[in-house]
Amino acid sequence: MSLSNAWSLPLVPSDASWLPIALADIDAVMRDHLHCERKAATSALSLLRSYPERADVVEWTVRLAHEETRHVVQVAQLLNRRSQTPGHDHGDDYAAALQKHVRKTEPGRLLDRLLVFAIIEGRSAERLAMLAGALTEPRERLLYENLADAEFRHRDGFLQLAAATDELWKSRAVELCAHEAAILARLPVVARIH
Repeated sequence: MSLSNAWSLPLVPSDASWLPIALADIDAVMRDHLHCERKAATSALSLLRSYPERADVVEWTVRLAHEETRHVVQVAQLLNRRSQTPGHDHGDDYAAALQKHVRKTEPGRLLDRLLVFAIIEGRSAERLAMLAGALTEPRERLLYENLADAEFRHRDGFLQLAAATDELWKSRAVELCAHEAAILARLPVVARIH
């Protein structure tokens, strides 16, 4: 799946204070990251369960869930090398707040779910790329570069599905990105991916 480079999600940049806060407690960020990857795999499978009649959704989500699960393994291995355990998932106020903007009825529900997943993947990609640029250990830097690239691909895959779902997908994406900006503005900046 590929999406034209002529349009991209209008996400506001992360607060400049996020990176120093994240680096100050990088182990917490990496533990949170493991749980983000796990939830991404679960979210992909939820689309498969909800829309089995959409062959494009089924094909994309099966591959995505497999890749996200591989990322869980990679981040778990990273934590192990750093003598860290995954710890408990403390939830994700950011993602929960975004989910509140998903319409309850079809066909808008599918479009909104695809776009919210695209926004989450886009935000994750941005922050993983920021981490990759700041990490000094070569193996960790390379892992985060590769993970950021994967998140950008995932974002674009969700956008491609959204484009195939509703011709007005761009205007709805702009609305949801505005909601995301408001969510970021009110949530505290913490040592987590979101």
